Parts: sequence; structure tokens; C-alpha cells
Amino acid sequence: MHANAELDKHDVAGTTKLFATVWFWLLLLTALEVFLAYERVEVHLMVTILIGLSLIKSALIIAYFMHLRFEKLGMFLVIVPATVFCICMMMIMFFPDSIRLTHLPTY
Repeated sequence: MHANAELDKHDVAGTTKLFATVWFWLLLLTALEVFLAYERVEVHLMVTILIGLSLIKSALIIAYFMHLRFEKLGMFLVIVPATVFCICMMMIMFFPDSIRLTHLPTY
């Protein structure tokens, strides 16, 4: 029984090697984003790629550094829909202004 308690504690805490690996991937994805910022790519394609990379990075951060990977499914099912709802509400508030700004004359 003591061995199972050790295993459970290990699963919840993660390891230094695991966190270093996740940090390395976050660093690599950030370097890719910076590289793409200096490339001449069509705006729609670049925005799509950058949003995709940001979603991957945020999923890694949420899963490992906020320890949601080690939480029970119930906690995950509460936090993720609430986060998606908040993001959608922010988009509803800010997108009309961004569309309006595209029609303003540039100087």
C-alpha cells in the first residue's frame, strides 16, 4: 500500500525532467512564433498559425504548470468551458471595434 501512495504522489507532483521538457517545448514554440513574425507570410495564414501555436502553448501551460493534467476530470470539465466562455465573451466585445477600425482611413 505504501508503494501505491508513493506512485500517486509522484503522479500529482510531476518531475523536474517533465517540467524541463515542457519548458523546452514552450521555448521552441515561442522561437517559432518570433521567427514567423519576421517572415513575409500572408496575414490570414500567419494569424491562423500564431493562434494555433498559442493554443498549444496555453494547453501545455494549463496542463503542466497549472497542474490540471493531474486533476480529476470534474475539475477539468468546470475550468475549460468557463475559460472558453470568457474568451468568447471577450471576442464578442472587441471584434465589432476591430471591424469598425478596418474601415477608417489610414494616413
